[in-house]
Amino acid sequence: MRRFILSLLGAAALAVAAIAILPSLISSDWVRSELGRQLSAATGSSIAFNGPVNLSAFPYLAVVAEDVTLSAETEGITAEFAEVSGSVALSSLWSDRLHIKQIALDRPVIVLEEKAADEAALTTAGSGHETGSGDPLPALVAFLERSAIESVSIASGTFILRSATNRDEVVSDIALTLSAPDIDDEFSLSASARMGERNYETSFTISTLRSLLERQPADVTVTAEADPAPAPGLTNFEASGQITLNANGSYQIRGGEVEAGEQVFGLNALFVPGERARFLVDLEADRLDLTPFMDATPETSQSGAPAADTAKPAKLQFLAGFDADMSINAAALTLGEISASDVSFSAALKDGKLTAKLGHLGIDAGSVAASVATDVTADDPVFRGRLASTGLNIAKLSALAGQTVPLSGALTIDAGFAFGGLDAEAIRKTVDLAGTIGLRDAAYTLPGIADETMRVVKAKKITARIESLAKPVRVAGRLQWRSKPVDVDLQIPAADTILTGNLAAEGIPLKLQVKMSDANLSLDGKAALSGTYAGKLGFSTADLSAFLAALGQSGAESIGPLAFNGHVDAGATGVSFQKASISVNGVEGAGSGSVEFTTPLKIKTALNFDELDLARLAGAQSPAPQAKASKGAEPADVPLDLSSLRSIDATVQLNAKKLGYGKVFAGPVATSLVVSDGIASLTLPESPFYGGHVVASLRADGSQSEPSIALQASISGASAAPLLTDMAGFKYLEGALKARFDVTGAGGTTGALAKSLQGTADVAFSDGAIRGIDIADVYNNLVRLMSSGFKQDDGTATAFTELAASFAIEGGVARTEDIKLVGPLVRMSGNGAADLAERTLNFRLEPRLVASLKGQGAEISTDGIGVPVVVEGSFAAPRIYPDLSDLLKNPDAALAKLKDFGLPIDKLPIGDLLNGDGAGAAVKDLLGGTLDKALKDKAFKQEEQQLSIEEIIGGDPAPKPDEAAVEMPTNEEAAKADAPTEQPANGTEVPSEEADGPMEGFFKQLLR
Repeated sequence: MRRFILSLLGAAALAVAAIAILPSLISSDWVRSELGRQLSAATGSSIAFNGPVNLSAFPYLAVVAEDVTLSAETEGITAEFAEVSGSVALSSLWSDRLHIKQIALDRPVIVLEEKAADEAALTTAGSGHETGSGDPLPALVAFLERSAIESVSIASGTFILRSATNRDEVVSDIALTLSAPDIDDEFSLSASARMGERNYETSFTISTLRSLLERQPADVTVTAEADPAPAPGLTNFEASGQITLNANGSYQIRGGEVEAGEQVFGLNALFVPGERARFLVDLEADRLDLTPFMDATPETSQSGAPAADTAKPAKLQFLAGFDADMSINAAALTLGEISASDVSFSAALKDGKLTAKLGHLGIDAGSVAASVATDVTADDPVFRGRLASTGLNIAKLSALAGQTVPLSGALTIDAGFAFGGLDAEAIRKTVDLAGTIGLRDAAYTLPGIADETMRVVKAKKITARIESLAKPVRVAGRLQWRSKPVDVDLQIPAADTILTGNLAAEGIPLKLQVKMSDANLSLDGKAALSGTYAGKLGFSTADLSAFLAALGQSGAESIGPLAFNGHVDAGATGVSFQKASISVNGVEGAGSGSVEFTTPLKIKTALNFDELDLARLAGAQSPAPQAKASKGAEPADVPLDLSSLRSIDATVQLNAKKLGYGKVFAGPVATSLVVSDGIASLTLPESPFYGGHVVASLRADGSQSEPSIALQASISGASAAPLLTDMAGFKYLEGALKARFDVTGAGGTTGALAKSLQGTADVAFSDGAIRGIDIADVYNNLVRLMSSGFKQDDGTATAFTELAASFAIEGGVARTEDIKLVGPLVRMSGNGAADLAERTLNFRLEPRLVASLKGQGAEISTDGIGVPVVVEGSFAAPRIYPDLSDLLKNPDAALAKLKDFGLPIDKLPIGDLLNGDGAGAAVKDLLGGTLDKALKDKAFKQEEQQLSIEEIIGGDPAPKPDEAAVEMPTNEEAAKADAPTEQPANGTEVPSEEADGPMEGFFKQLLR
């Protein structure tokens, strides 16, 4: 290019010299050829005049040539000129000073072929030409000492940089004006051009060239302007100062000034020309405001055309031809609300290697330091460097990004980085990072929590190690929330997080595990800084009510253990979930739904359950198991709280394989649970139920201070034994159950609720049995029972074809007066009550036997024998036994009934035993008096010792030695008969005859 410029100047000078002689030539063809030959020889290039050449001598010596071509093969330059014109003053003919009035190049097209490095080196070595110093200014000055140039201009020029490997780079609309009228006058150069969609204008002036020749300071001014601006704030650039030519050929600017983007820098620079030119630049600023440079709004040209990228990506090879050192120092730097001090930046370019270093950038309580290096000769340069900071204010850094974040504290960085390319897209695709990023004295504000003590999460120090942006960043450490430790394990895809751009809108991909003393949380999805989240969520707590209470929240007092796992989409106003598994108070389900954060919460879900226990779901707790219930022990009374129903407005579609309350379940069931205004309603359609079917409706009211329930149910064909066992622990009834219930109650505890129950119930059992007693066997073995007592045996049963009763429920007690039992061997009627609150029974059944104990027959009244059946005690362990007390009080009637039952009393001396003669008197006394006395003694001892009914009817243990003896009568047999008797305890072996009581002895004599 330097040779090309010298060639143009030489050609212009020779053209002007030829003007004086060419008019005298005979042929214009000869003029063209001779002029081309002379200029080619003078410039070392091939110059041809292909069009007309016009010469004139007045008023100036002038030449106008059309269609001129130039070729400099060694330089890889070709040029075509539509027209070349020049003129010189007539005085140039008789003086040694060439006075050029004008040189004009119209519509030139200059093509520069870019050669490979080895080819260029070979061409240079074989050319035989001296390369010179690389500084065109001395040659220009030497020329101007003998010349004066009023104007050199280029109009509508085009410059093309052509490469075999890349597309052409075109600079169009070139306009240039150069003026150097005298070596002592001002030298000026102005130019404009268009590259792609951007227009450039520049100017260069030197106050006097002679000062440079004499190594004296000369004023220099350089301006540049681009439309649209290549970067925010860089619309124009201006530099001024005094330039001096040093003895070694270098140029130095001292005390200069640079103005760019409305920023002013002090300038000191040194330019050393040569085969490899070198620049040294120092910029100083008291205050540097980068805000104008960070304006992200794209500028448009004056014509309104938008900015556009050039066709070819930017490269750095243009920096490979020279070396440079640059430093920038600023006492203060501002960028929006960010302020920095003692900014120090330096860059060095040597042999194609560029290194830059940010030595110090003080920001608030911390600072930033960075370094970067690259090879500018590479087609795709790779930048490698390091970034370090001991503490950056997070809030102010977020302001730099144009965002606000609910995070405060200091950000620490010590990381290496690398990226390739020069445009944002290339950097985003290739950037990588490795090192550590930490937070110090940080605090994060949780969205949606009003209590300040609850919404702030603190971290004294937490560090994230980055192996590569291709790998997740993992942050593991301990935080403080509610003054309690919180262990956090966070994984963030680093590339997506750091390079996404607008994190507030797009969200941050993350995996998070949070472990607290009272809850665990896991996330795997995208969370935005605004508080939205989409992805998998897992949450569990052993006691939700306690967890919420610690957060200052209420409304879930009846919910203990809670677990949730599923996909959620959460925002500030609500959350929806899909494919979720839910466990509330141990009740597990799965499904989808949505929750709106209103007051009350609006819930719509569709859930599937294997087993839905409404008792556990509502917070009812089973009493702790006991090895053996003590006599008179009351069932556990636990709180019953339905207040959480007030905080929700819900419609829940339910599908359950089993649905019930406590241990009682029906199913499969498809129904809906509706909660509104604190009232939960559940309607159970006809569903399988213990081998039969059930239809029911349940209403739980938590809208008042005292919770209440209402239950209506109709059961048909259910198996009574497992149902009653699950419902009340009662295992003594079998058969097919048909029942109807209509019950209501209210109370703050399960006990209070049970004691308030009222309503009606109708029950009927068919083809079943009462376990624990065989009524027919009782009458078949009265003698044995009267001698040894009754022992309840769960293996025995009284079969029936029908058992029915209707109940009136009041105050938690269900009473009946119409018990009716019909069986193959027995009929019974009865009455009694079941205390639902105390879970106890008290029934008395009056049996009537058929004529034959071996089959069906007419009923035989048992009034004379007086053996009713008593059912009393707890639901789980009732006592079922025949009451023998009336039988023993009326032995005459008993003997008569024994005969009715078929006992062989006619073969025994019954008459003698009963008529009062001989031994009979003793027996009669035994039956008529002594037995009565024995019963009275038993009654007295029962009051004294509070004997149980089993001890009365089943026999007492042997008298203790210290018990007072009953006074013996004078007659020995009578004395034995009058001795008080006690039946042996249930299941005890009957003692020997010597130890027998009077009743035992009597019946043994009777059966001997």
